[in-house]
Amino acid sequence: MTKEQWNHFLSFRENFKEHCQAWSALSNVLEPLQKEAAQKDTPDYQVENPVVYNTDLDKITPSDTIKLIVIGDNPGKNEQLTKNRRYLCGQAGKIADGFFKRNPVLAIDFRKNVIILNKTPVHTAKTAHLKSLLKSGNKEVADIIIESQVWMAKATASLHQSLYAANTDAPCKLWLVGYSELKGKGLFLPYQNAFYEAYKNKADEWNAVKVYQHFSMNRFSIDLAAFQAENRFKQNP
Repeated sequence: MTKEQWNHFLSFRENFKEHCQAWSALSNVLEPLQKEAAQKDTPDYQVENPVVYNTDLDKITPSDTIKLIVIGDNPGKNEQLTKNRRYLCGQAGKIADGFFKRNPVLAIDFRKNVIILNKTPVHTAKTAHLKSLLKSGNKEVADIIIESQVWMAKATASLHQSLYAANTDAPCKLWLVGYSELKGKGLFLPYQNAFYEAYKNKADEWNAVKVYQHFSMNRFSIDLAAFQAENRFKQNP
């Protein structure tokens, strides 16, 4: 990263951390709602961090080459554990790591060249459970879910645009993973709208943004293969 890009990343990281701390002030309200939403289809588990900052961001250094930003949905059961507090550290993360290892042509180490973020840092056992939180009748909870999406979209877009020019031969790309909730009446429309707005008049950077299905679903590999077949996906993602 250049000095300017490193400073931009540092600002993003610290602001993200501060926002997570501020949103965590509502943890005592979020936790029972998160557990209640999970009761219908998820074995009982301990909610340790209702709002999850990705501590892997603290391991990034100025000498790291960031080739890709991956945006998931929200932190799940493994991600919210205090011993982890990392994004995509469960089964989906293993699948993602394996995907890049099986595709060396991408020249990406999932744990070294990728920044992993989410559309919201608010935890639920399953992403669909966010709907229960939104319909809980608690305005503060609903506001945080929407506010966090809008902030993440704007801040992530700004970070990507800063990192885009880090390598003129292979500019930093961004993958939005999981498109079902980005359309129609999806959970992440606030994210989608803010994200799209942030790329107005940024045609080159926008062309480096791709949308795929989740790593844990076979549809991701199908989508990516089709994209490669169209000769729009050369030596880099």
